[in-house]
Amino acid sequence: MIDEFAKDALHGRLRRDREALLWKLDGLSEYDARRPLTATGTNLLGLVKHVATVEARYFGEVFCRPSPEPLSRWQDHDGSDLWAAEDETRDRITGFYRRTWDHADATTDALPLDAPGHVPWWPEPHSETNLFAVMVHVLGETVRHAGHAGHADILREGLDGRTGLRPEHKKPIDEEARAAYRAKIERAAAGSAASAPPAISGSRSDF
Repeated sequence: MIDEFAKDALHGRLRRDREALLWKLDGLSEYDARRPLTATGTNLLGLVKHVATVEARYFGEVFCRPSPEPLSRWQDHDGSDLWAAEDETRDRITGFYRRTWDHADATTDALPLDAPGHVPWWPEPHSETNLFAVMVHVLGETVRHAGHAGHADILREGLDGRTGLRPEHKKPIDEEARAAYRAKIERAAAGSAASAPPAISGSRSDF
């Protein structure tokens, strides 16, 4: 019974955070959905494409249930799952993600939590795993990119100020309250810096 409870809890959270990630694209122009927003090129549509690829691999070949979606060999990974090419439409990438959900959900429903799996891109002796470990891993990956203060949340806030996990929790943005809150944190940081003792140099003299 505890296994079914654990599976349902993990699966429910994964479903929730999948939707949260897609919601971060709502209302954005093609350019804003795709453009690099950090020095390392992180972008919103690329995050969706990446997480879709992660699910396709972990709930697919790891359990000998290959994804019906066309995937390059994991050995040939070149970072192209982190951004959208000009000919890759938003609908194509979000459709790939949603179809991957169906395949991942079917794997999750069909197997017990202790079902063995093999992750060839994990180093030994960790490559032998099970469904429970994979669910935790994929959930962690999704939360890292989509969850509160995750990559997508921060990127979207930088574009138009929108934050939150789900559309039903969306609130009007109070610019004045946000500015006051940010100023309070800035004052605390500046005050701490002003009262801190001088930094000690890392160099050492030999006597």
